[in-house]
Amino acid sequence: MAQHPRIYSIKEVSRYMKLKLESDTVLSDIWLRGELSNFTHHSSGHMYFTLKDAASRIKCVMFASHNQRLPFIPKEGMKVMARGSVSVYERDGNYQFYAHAMQPDGIGSLYLAYEQLKRTLEAEGLFAPERKKQIPLYPKAIGVVTSPTGAAVRDILITLERRYPSVPVVVVPVLVQGAQAAPSIVRALHLLNLLGEVDVLIVGRGGGSLEELWAFNEESVARAIAASVIPVISAVGHETDYTIADFVADLRAPTPTAAAELAVQHRQELKQQVQRLEQRLQQALQRRLLHSRERLERARSSRMLRQPQRMLLEPTQRADRLRAELLGQMARLQERTVQRYKQLQTRLGAMQPGEQLKYADARRRNAQQRLTQAMLAQLRSGRQELSSRVRSLDALSPLKVMSRGYSLLYHEGGKLVRSVEDTAVGETVQVLLADGSLDCTVINKERS
Repeated sequence: MAQHPRIYSIKEVSRYMKLKLESDTVLSDIWLRGELSNFTHHSSGHMYFTLKDAASRIKCVMFASHNQRLPFIPKEGMKVMARGSVSVYERDGNYQFYAHAMQPDGIGSLYLAYEQLKRTLEAEGLFAPERKKQIPLYPKAIGVVTSPTGAAVRDILITLERRYPSVPVVVVPVLVQGAQAAPSIVRALHLLNLLGEVDVLIVGRGGGSLEELWAFNEESVARAIAASVIPVISAVGHETDYTIADFVADLRAPTPTAAAELAVQHRQELKQQVQRLEQRLQQALQRRLLHSRERLERARSSRMLRQPQRMLLEPTQRADRLRAELLGQMARLQERTVQRYKQLQTRLGAMQPGEQLKYADARRRNAQQRLTQAMLAQLRSGRQELSSRVRSLDALSPLKVMSRGYSLLYHEGGKLVRSVEDTAVGETVQVLLADGSLDCTVINKERS
């Protein structure tokens, strides 16, 4: 009976190919050179692109965890060298290159990386003149960060010895080219700042190609120079060589020898400067002495020294005037004091108990007299008002009216008769007169 062949799924084949490629010793760690094409920097941080040459192309991916350390920004059409591994993307069944590191390929790419970093640091203000520190005029010690075997360190030490032999020099040997050069320079800068034994730094090396000087174009070196508390003089390459370190440093020297000349003054120049200062001091002292002699001569010939008694005339007169004014003020003060004493004596006498009683009794008699007068005046006023009211009341009294011949007519019940209609014929009414009353009978009524 024939055995049926095993049928594989597409996923199994893709996984098998993936395992085969990843287990290959060549493809697990390989460098590729090519041109970037279809470059995309995804929002996730991952980079997707194609590497191509004249004959072929391969899809590539570089995850964010790897591309964050790139010293340049990849762009479409750039030639690069990438390091990574070849594997299979199982979903699509396509093999692709997983890049772990990347660097520009050729001098043109290095220059592009240089320009990109230069623009970035300049935008951050690391090249600004206002942040650059002043180089000390008379440094107490100088630190030198360079290769211990190159010509640069010899030029620097010879120049310092010739110009300023008394200054101590601390040389920190570092690598100045290669992959480990930048970390070596950064460690040396941090060490010198930590020790704090020097007050100016010279950082640099001799001339070379762009690749040989590249350590001084690294971002880590530039930021270490910018972060240095100690002023830094850069001395990289020849006069025509410019590195990122030159822009960040506090002072740029065209050569290592020039850096040593900028760090210290020449002892002969200092000697000449001291001589000039000494000469200026002597001239100043001579002018001061001459001026003092002239003042002394003027003082000797002055009227004050020739006739000193005349200088006492005006102060004597002023003293006499002040003495007279003082005596006058003392007399006036004494007079005011005596008057004040008399016033106080009078007030004190008035405040004795006997005098107080006399004064109080006088006040009592005066108040009693005023009270009696006020009561009498009030009584007279009351009597007059009462008489006036009595007269007014009497004038308004009905009896007063009736005394002039008028009378009042009342019913038998005592009700006042106001109209002829209020009575009836034969009714008995009472007539009230001023001196008595009459009982009358109505015999007739007649309306007026």
